[in-house]
Amino acid sequence: MTQNDSNLMVEVSTDYYLDGRSKVEIARRRGISRFQVARLLAQARELGVVRIEITPPRADGERGARLAARLGLREVLIAASAEDVTTTRENVAVELARAAREHIAEGSTVGISWSRTVEAAVRHIGRLPHCDVVQLVGALPVEGSGNSLGLINTFAQMPGVRTWPVWSPLLVADAATAAGMRRQPEIADALARADHLDVAVVAIGHWSERTSTVFPQISPKEQQAATAAGVVAECSGRLFDAAGRPVRTSLDERVVGVTLEQLVGTPEVIAIGYGSAVAPGLVAAVRGGIANTLVVDDAAATALESLAL
Repeated sequence: MTQNDSNLMVEVSTDYYLDGRSKVEIARRRGISRFQVARLLAQARELGVVRIEITPPRADGERGARLAARLGLREVLIAASAEDVTTTRENVAVELARAAREHIAEGSTVGISWSRTVEAAVRHIGRLPHCDVVQLVGALPVEGSGNSLGLINTFAQMPGVRTWPVWSPLLVADAATAAGMRRQPEIADALARADHLDVAVVAIGHWSERTSTVFPQISPKEQQAATAAGVVAECSGRLFDAAGRPVRTSLDERVVGVTLEQLVGTPEVIAIGYGSAVAPGLVAAVRGGIANTLVVDDAAATALESLAL
């Protein structure tokens, strides 16, 4: 993009967002097509030239501080719960974006896992300082949503952000295939960088069909074996029990992604979860040292308060 293109992007964005002019009017005034106006506005959002922040009501910060103290965490951010899952997820995403902006500094190496909430949060982050963003998990397409490859590509479009993608599915057919994928130079390089993260953003999923993105992807036999082994939650395809200890099953050998040990070694891990069902998994993640900052909704916070008694 040339300097003239950048200037035009700013001028068109100002016309549309601040002066309230229509796309048709802007196109006529600027001597360009309506399609060009729409493209410039989309690029402005993608590059962080324009940031639109939706700020839902925040729960009491003192409540989060009390819960953090009881759980032994650095911070607990509590977003408002809503009647529908989509709005709740969006509220949590806004809080996650705030937390990420606070913790990502110039020169940071940032690990990003994938979930629908993380995907939503990126829309609210805006521009980041110069940093490296490492994809922590292979792609696991979810109906109606994107995946980790699409997410890392969004970061790649941000000025000053260097990305390290993992060109692989999260789950592959067998252990040998997974081992082969992990040996691929680009994938090996990305996963090796997870040993040296400054910040990681991950999602905690309760081990059930409705609340884990991994659970529906495996066979009933694997589901039963994991449950029998004491699994309460998963993070980036890795399973753990109520004490936060990794649970090794055949599933673990088929995952291409970050390990729980790598997350435990990361100075700042921001973990998200919403709904009361995820609370035991969040507590387990805290016990296992997987997370030191939580971003949750009111329902999860209420359940956490009961468990932390």
